[in-house]
Amino acid sequence: VQLQASGGGLVQAGGSLRLSCAASVRTFSSYVVGWFRQAPGKERESVAAISRGGGFTYYADSVKGRFTISRDNAKNTVYLQMNSFQPEDTAVYYCAADPDLSGSSYAERRYDYWGQGTQVTVSS
Repeated sequence: VQLQASGGGLVQAGGSLRLSCAASVRTFSSYVVGWFRQAPGKERESVAAISRGGGFTYYADSVKGRFTISRDNAKNTVYLQMNSFQPEDTAVYYCAADPDLSGSSYAERRYDYWGQGTQVTVSS
């Protein structure tokens, strides 16, 4: 499974971006997908995750109400719509996929497959 994250860039505080995670796998609908981020000097943290069919989503408290995760299984793509940016959202954002995770594990860094990351920089 190969994952390609894209859509990052430089954005002002209060602005918006949409990240995309495209997967090269025939059974994409069998994979849980998560978004993580890592700021300089900090550990990688979970941001959001979505179940195989899209019916269940998870958000970190820091992004609830501002970020929305969604997926289009027909296009093998997961999206992360990010609104109301804050400077502390600056990080490299990674998408990850796993065929076996249960809901209680969506926020853990146990995903089998990871994309290369896309930089998001928020200016104040």
